[in-house]
Amino acid sequence: MRFGSYYQAHVVPIHAWFFTGVMRSFEHVVFDRTLNKEESLFEFFVPQDTEKYFLDLMDYFQKEEIVSGLIKKENRLKDPNEVI
Repeated sequence: MRFGSYYQAHVVPIHAWFFTGVMRSFEHVVFDRTLNKEESLFEFFVPQDTEKYFLDLMDYFQKEEIVSGLIKKENRLKDPNEVI
């Protein structure tokens, strides 16, 4: 099984609805979801072929101060004991 890239970032709560709408309008670029609602922490599953587009979008959102703390991590779904 192929795994894409995995990222996490914080999204300013008041802008989360807008951010989510924009991200989902770019079909097949990224799958996003809230990992921790209290911290407004999102996770992103990114196909390797669309990583550049994803990073361009995230760069824009960081400049607009809607997203902060973007970090690339080991894909947590590679762990067979991970609870989804």
